[in-house]
Amino acid sequence: MTLDWKIGGVLLGGVFFLAVLLVKPIGVSTQFVILDGIIGDVVNSELVTKTEEGYTSTNAYLAKSGGKYAKSVANPLNYSFIFVLAMMAGAFISTRLRGGLDAAERGMPEIWRNTYGNSQTKRYLVAFLGGFIVLYGARLAGGCTSGHMMSGMMQTAVSGYLFAAGAFAAAVPVALMMYRKES
Repeated sequence: MTLDWKIGGVLLGGVFFLAVLLVKPIGVSTQFVILDGIIGDVVNSELVTKTEEGYTSTNAYLAKSGGKYAKSVANPLNYSFIFVLAMMAGAFISTRLRGGLDAAERGMPEIWRNTYGNSQTKRYLVAFLGGFIVLYGARLAGGCTSGHMMSGMMQTAVSGYLFAAGAFAAAVPVALMMYRKES
């Protein structure tokens, strides 16, 4: 069971449009910091505290923005955090509907198989490493591709277009390098 990329693109655009219209622009990388804060708060109960003015933290990042992030750590069941959990649940459900993890080898792109072989472990490690690098870069930039590029471009923010140009300027050479053809 596969979804045509054109239909998927229209559906994704519709979800983004509704999110921006009804709630707020989509951005998810901050929620990984919130998850770190939730884990840190379990280990160190003094990490996040409630004050008369709101929430604060002994961690400078969580305390910034008037304690907004510290409040999200203390009360994680908010729109953004639930959205990230729903993304993970959706990926899991999609994997199951496509036949589970065993189908991953059958569905492995031919270009990957021809270049790197059939190892699922290698594919997962490269995907994890790539995701880690993207997330690390997103936090350095103060946001992620969904926040900067997708939501930013929907709002016609110049920064969204600049980020998209930079993302593709980096992604295209990396893809060409990873999948270069040997003569």
